[in-house]
Amino acid sequence: MRTDDFAAGVDAIAAAVRAVPGVNDLHGGVQGEIAVLLPGRRVPGLRLGDTACEVHVAVDWDADIPRTADAIRSAVTPLGGGRPVVVTVEDVADPRREDAP
Repeated sequence: MRTDDFAAGVDAIAAAVRAVPGVNDLHGGVQGEIAVLLPGRRVPGLRLGDTACEVHVAVDWDADIPRTADAIRSAVTPLGGGRPVVVTVEDVADPRREDAP
């Protein structure tokens, strides 16, 4: 696979994840160790191996976590090259000001 094709696939996966309701953003882990490295840039929150497509996210404060994880799997599965999609919720975003008690 050409680097351009791989990068386009990574970008498509990242965009699909970010479009899922309840996803605040991709999350690179405690020290930013979870990322796909591309020429001149990195895409945090994804790890694409031979056996799995790992997606690490921060979810919105009010997100239904199991439903959000299922929606991420559904969005990424067609883009994952046949690899199982493993979703890890790394963080929950702070509530929006209007949602805070």
